[in-house]
Amino acid sequence: MISEHVADIGMRHLRAFLVLAEHLSFTRAAASLHTTQPSLTRSIHRLEEALGAQLFHRTTRTVRLSESGALLREELRELLPRLESALSPQHDIQTLRIGFSWLFPDELLQDAIVGFERAYGIPVDLVRRDERCAGLEEGAVQLAVLRGRQTARGLRTVRIAEEQRVAAVARRSPLARRRCVPWKELAQHPVLINTISGATQLHDWPQEARPADVLLCGGFTEWLELIAAGHGVGVVPDLALRRNPHPGVRFIPLTGAPPMPLWLARPATGAHPLALRFMERAVTARPRTAA
Repeated sequence: MISEHVADIGMRHLRAFLVLAEHLSFTRAAASLHTTQPSLTRSIHRLEEALGAQLFHRTTRTVRLSESGALLREELRELLPRLESALSPQHDIQTLRIGFSWLFPDELLQDAIVGFERAYGIPVDLVRRDERCAGLEEGAVQLAVLRGRQTARGLRTVRIAEEQRVAAVARRSPLARRRCVPWKELAQHPVLINTISGATQLHDWPQEARPADVLLCGGFTEWLELIAAGHGVGVVPDLALRRNPHPGVRFIPLTGAPPMPLWLARPATGAHPLALRFMERAVTARPRTAA
């Protein structure tokens, strides 16, 4: 029998836990949930009291999962989206939400979006989420555009293209005057890795040529500002050459770099039927040159 305390746990408590477990920052988690830090703290305390377990170890500077918290996170990553899907009408949505972490590849998916909206009369809403799976694991979106190696459990992905990688350097850096930079030479500089939503991680370099000086950060905006300030270099898809998201950063083609896979992802179970239809259109509309 479910105890009275556990029965009082709501979906918002579970979602608050998952988002905090992903960000490990009350500031970023509260912003992602569009709530305040005190409200988020109360939700976490309520969940811990109901379960009779400490889910996070907190100090004034750090937040990390406890053993109980890590176990709960693994369970909820798959269960919560399925539960929310089961409790939501499967045929009545006002908008199909597609998450992305940065620079949505609109040219690639434009035909699929236009065709979907005409066929079903449902608008497509693009939602930027600075999270590993762009809001898909938390149920904030029905689909997500993901880049790089995909290791998240509970997702079904289709590879819709490959993008070339480019270097991101400060405009005052000597590298900014180069027309291109070899992939292995870039590793000789301090390299900034966005551990939350970055598409290029340390394991993308070959073992014998990995950067010796690696700086970690927890989001795309922070990553971009650190590069503009000259703290290091980074790697992004070549879409940045056309968009240039920061005036203080120059993007330079890389030679010898492995291509970056581009995926469209949905939940492995409980995916909305219209999300499946959009994926079908995206695969049909993708360029012949896409992998």
